[in-house]
Amino acid sequence: MTFFGAPVYFLAVALFALGIFGFLTRRNAIVVLMSVELMLNAANLTFLAAARGTAHVHEASAYAIFIILVAAAEAAVGLALVLALFRIKQSTDLDVASDLKG
Repeated sequence: MTFFGAPVYFLAVALFALGIFGFLTRRNAIVVLMSVELMLNAANLTFLAAARGTAHVHEASAYAIFIILVAAAEAAVGLALVLALFRIKQSTDLDVASDLKG
């Protein structure tokens, strides 16, 4: 068994770090949603790289498909919220969204 995972793990860590950076520093709601998607894709990459040399490839693939489904649902709900925010405030800035607190 060769150790295929090292470059893939470095890529997954880089994707996850880029996602956290975008999530914590950006104020635009669409960029924040894209950053969450990057973090979920890094988790998928880690699952599949870890299972590549084992007998659990199908199990990891099922986890990856589940994460893709969660990401699709998150994108649909998140974009609906962004559209509602834009209709009310004419901006996708998250600082403007804090005005909507009750």
